[in-house]
Amino acid sequence: MTRVEYKADIFPEGDCFVGICRELDVSSFGDSPEDAKASIQEAVEAFLEGCEMLGTLTEVLEESGFYLNDGKWRLHERITVNEVAAV
Repeated sequence: MTRVEYKADIFPEGDCFVGICRELDVSSFGDSPEDAKASIQEAVEAFLEGCEMLGTLTEVLEESGFYLNDGKWRLHERITVNEVAAV
């Protein structure tokens, strides 16, 4: 079994809550934050299973910023910068 540690953001949008895993470009939604969390978990698992079936799982994870450590895929640490750009 492949284990992947990922991050997801959950936020309100209209009448529902959206869950998004930005690194894998996977999103889902639910009626509550808990529903959105369960839904994004299911969506990420389905995405990873599809990659595994296609034989592209390692490539997709590496290109998405993950690395293998002690049998678990983990995200590289991020530095978040909040700036304002003027155009």
